[in-house]
Amino acid sequence: MLTSNLKILVISFFIAFILTTTQSLGQNDGDTNDGDEDDDDPLVKRNKEDNVVLLNADGETDVLKQSPVVELSGEFIKEEEQKGKEPKSSEEIDGFEEFIPEKRKWEYDAKAETLFNGAIRILSKRRWSDAIQRDIRTAYMDLEESAQLGHFDAQNILGFSYLFGDYRWSIDEAKAIFEKLAEFGSPNAHLGLAFLHSTGAGMAEPNPALGFLHYTFAALGGNPLAQMALGYRFANGVGTKQNCETALMWYKKVADRVASQVKLTGTPSIQRIRIPDELESSSITGTLLDNNVFSYYKYLAETGDMQAILGLAQLYLTGGKGVAMDLNSAAKYFTIASEAGSSQANGYLGKMYLEGTHATPQNNITAFQFFKKAADKGNSIGQAGLGMMFLYGYGVKQEPQKALKLFALAAEQGSPDAQLHLGQMYYKGLGVKRDFKQALKYFQLASQSGHILAIYNLAQMHAKGTGVLRNCRVAVALYKNVAERGRWGGRFMDAYLRFQNGGAVDEAAFRYLFLAEFGYEAAQTNFAFLLDREDTHLFAKEEAYRRAFMNWLRAANQDYPVARVKLGDYKYYGLGSEPSMEEAAEHYKLAATSHQSAQAMFNLGYMHEHGLGVQKDLHLAKRYYDLAAETSTEAVWPVAMALMKLRVEFMLEYLLMNFYHRSPSLDLLDAVLGPDWDLYLMSLLLGLIVWLAYCYFRNRQNGGGRN
Repeated sequence: MLTSNLKILVISFFIAFILTTTQSLGQNDGDTNDGDEDDDDPLVKRNKEDNVVLLNADGETDVLKQSPVVELSGEFIKEEEQKGKEPKSSEEIDGFEEFIPEKRKWEYDAKAETLFNGAIRILSKRRWSDAIQRDIRTAYMDLEESAQLGHFDAQNILGFSYLFGDYRWSIDEAKAIFEKLAEFGSPNAHLGLAFLHSTGAGMAEPNPALGFLHYTFAALGGNPLAQMALGYRFANGVGTKQNCETALMWYKKVADRVASQVKLTGTPSIQRIRIPDELESSSITGTLLDNNVFSYYKYLAETGDMQAILGLAQLYLTGGKGVAMDLNSAAKYFTIASEAGSSQANGYLGKMYLEGTHATPQNNITAFQFFKKAADKGNSIGQAGLGMMFLYGYGVKQEPQKALKLFALAAEQGSPDAQLHLGQMYYKGLGVKRDFKQALKYFQLASQSGHILAIYNLAQMHAKGTGVLRNCRVAVALYKNVAERGRWGGRFMDAYLRFQNGGAVDEAAFRYLFLAEFGYEAAQTNFAFLLDREDTHLFAKEEAYRRAFMNWLRAANQDYPVARVKLGDYKYYGLGSEPSMEEAAEHYKLAATSHQSAQAMFNLGYMHEHGLGVQKDLHLAKRYYDLAAETSTEAVWPVAMALMKLRVEFMLEYLLMNFYHRSPSLDLLDAVLGPDWDLYLMSLLLGLIVWLAYCYFRNRQNGGGRN
C-alpha cells in the first residue's frame, strides 16, 4: 500500500510540474493590451508569412489577399461549386459523446473494422428511434465481437455503453474495459476510471484524489470532458486549490474545440432542462414538444400554414424540444416556404447552401441567389449572409465597405450573425477604423442572443485584456459557457427522456451524476433533486442525502436559487450534514438577498419569529413575511396565515410587557403543549371561524328555501 501511494505521489508531482511549465510558457503577463501588437490579440494569430488572420479560421489566409478563405466553422468554402460530399468522421458519432478518437492509429482486423462501422451506422440513430430494437441488439452484438477482435474504438464505446446501460448496465464490465485500455494510455479509458473513482460508482468507496489523477491523464490526452472536469475543479476549488489561471487554460482548450465546430446553420440544440423548474412551471415554454402537438404542427404544415412550415423547418435544422435534427426535412420545409415567397426561408436556404450539407450541396451561386431574395425584402438573415459573402469574397468580389453596410442594416434588426461580423470588422479594422470598444459592443450584443462565437470572442478579449481590463474570472465564466455547448451536452436529453418516461429514474440519475462531474449546474441540480425525492435507489438513504447535499452546494455556488434554499433546508433538518440553524439562516439570507427568493424570505420570517439561529425579532419577521408576499403571489396565503398568528403574538407581547402577570395556566400550557401552544390555539380559532361561516351560510340557504 505504501509503495502504491508513493507511486501516485510521484506521478502527481510529475503532472503538476508539467501543468506549471505549460501554464508559465503560455501565460500572458496579465497587463492590459492596448491593441498595438497583433501578437497579443485574442482573436488573431500569425501564419508563417506573418499575415494576420482570424483565430477561429484555422489555416485561413489574409482576407486582404483575395484568396480563398476559411469561414468561422473552420471548413473551407471554395469559390467554385462543390458536390457537398461530407463523410462523417468517427468523432461525430451521434449518441457517443464521451468517445474521442484516439490519436494513436491502430491496424485492425478487416472483420473487426467492418463489424464496427456497421454497428455504428445503426447505433448512431438509436436515440431518435430511427432503428428498431432488434437491429440495435444486433449492432451491440457486432460491437462486442469487434471489441473481442481487438478493435480499440469498439472497446471504448462498449465500455461507456456498459457504464450507462445503453446495452446492458454493468459497471464492473465497464471498469474492466477501462482498466485494460488505460494501460495503453487511452484518454477515454482514463475518463471512465476518473468518473468511477471520483464518485465511487462500482467501487468500495470514492477516491477523489485518484479520480483527479485519472482526469489529469485524460485531459493531457486531449479528452474535452476531462479538461472540463479539471477546469471546473480549479475554478471552484473542488478537490484542489482554487486556481483561476489553470481553470482558464483547461476551459480554453475545450472552448477552442467547440468554437472550431460552429457552423453557419447553427449548432445542434442542447436543452439543459432543470427538473425542479420543469415540474413547477405552468407553461410549456422551453419544454419538449408533446407527440400530439408535434403531429398537429405537421398537419398544419401540410395544409399550408406558413408559421407551422417555418417552425418545423427551424426545429429540424438544429433539433430541439425533443425533435431530432434532420437536414433533409429542414431543406424540404424551407423550400416549400421559399416557393411561397417567405424571405426568412430564403435566408435559411442561403445559409445551408453556403455551408454545404447533405441536403444542400455547397454552392456559392445558389447561396447568393437565396440571400439576395431575402435581402431584397429587408430580411436580416439575407442581409447578413450577403454581407459575409462580400466580406470574405465567397463567389463574389471582396468588398468590405458593402459588407459593412449590409451588416449594419441586419444588426439594426437584431441579427446576431451581423453583430458578430461587425464586431470582427471593428476588431480587425476591415473597412473601418480599428476600434476595440466597438468590437466589444457588438460581441456583447451578439452574445445576448446566445451566439457561441460572440461569447467565445468575448472570452478571448477578457482573457488577454484586449480593449478591456484583463479579468480571469469573467474569461473563465465565458469559456465555460462555450465549453458546455459542446455535443457532449446531448446526454442531458437522454437523461431527461429516461426520467420523463418514469421507468428508468436510476439510469437518468446516473447520467446526471456523470454530467455533474464536469460542472454542469443543471446536472448537479437534477441529480440532487432525484435523490432528495427518493426517486432513485442508487444509494442508501443517508448516503443519498449526503450526496444530494454536496450537489445542492455545488449548484448553489453556481447561483441557482432553488439549490441555495435547499441547502438551508438541509442544514435546518440536518439532512446529509450536521444540523445548524445558524448556517440554515445564512443560506436563506443569501437566497433572499441575491436571488429574491420568496421561499427564503418566508423561512427567514419564521426563524426570526421563533428565534431559530437568529435573534428573535417579531418586527423583522413581519418584514420578511411582507417581502415574501410582495415577491411571489403564491406566498400570499401562507403569509396571510403567518401574519394572523404574528398579530396574536404582538398582542400577547404587548399584554405581557404592560400588564405582566405570569398566570399558572400559561405555565401549564407550556408544560403540556410546549412553547408553541399558540399554534394550536390559532388552528383551533381558524377552524372555529370556518365552522361558524359554514353554519351561517347553511342556515341562510335553509331559510331561503322555506320562504
